[in-house]
This record gives sequence, C-alpha cells and structure tokens, in this order.
Amino acid sequence: MFEIQTDDAPQAIGPYVQGRKLNNLVFTSGQLPLDELKRIPSCVELQTKLSLENALAIIKEAGLTAGDILKTTVFLDNLDDFTKVNKVYEAFFVANDAPFPARSCVEVSRLPLDAKVEIEVVAGKDQICCLKQ
Repeated sequence: MFEIQTDDAPQAIGPYVQGRKLNNLVFTSGQLPLDELKRIPSCVELQTKLSLENALAIIKEAGLTAGDILKTTVFLDNLDDFTKVNKVYEAFFVANDAPFPARSCVEVSRLPLDAKVEIEVVAGKDQICCLKQ
C-alpha cells in the first residue's frame, strides 16, 4: 500500500493523506471543493464540480481515469441540494465518457471549512488473474 500525493488537488488539512493505493484499488479521502487558490465557491453546483475534479486528480496520479471510479460517497450539508448536485454529478461522468459508479449520498450536519459538499471515491482497474491448476 502506498500514499498518493498530487499538487493537482488540495493538500490534506489534517492528519490524513489525499489517497492510498492498494493493489489495483485507490481510495481517496473526502475531497472538499477547494480551487487552486484554496477558495470554496458559494454555489453547491461549483462545489460539486470541484470536489469531483479534485478526486479525479488524485486517481489520475495513480494512473486511473474517471471510468475507473467504482464507488462514490457524497456528503451534503443539505439534502435539499440533491437535485442540483445530481445534475452536476451526472454531467461529470458523461463528460468523462465514464459509466456511473455505485454511490451513497448522505446529509451531514456540517462539513470542514463549512463546505456544502464533500466527495470521496474508490477507483480500480480489473486485474486478470491466472491460477495454476
């Protein structure tokens, strides 16, 4: 298992890493919607796009693409934003010509830096394994 580190996504703001790779799987930490100037936009649509782009930057560092995302977890501070988030989420995968992954979406009482959304992903490639018979 090794740490994934890229300058193309926000650095960890606590005692954790951007991501970890284990065999063919990559696990990202929850990605906040920070832009290159470490700002968080006010609207949930831009926050969703940035969170997804930040997660994608981490898995790209590990040699994967949006098409390799297997599972996402979306944390929202208000489920009333679900429809807006869902539109951006769908557009992200369509624009990247990627299949939709499995997903969980939960409302939380508060997110770090008072973000409206945070997204974590699990990505991986199929490995063909041949066993001796």
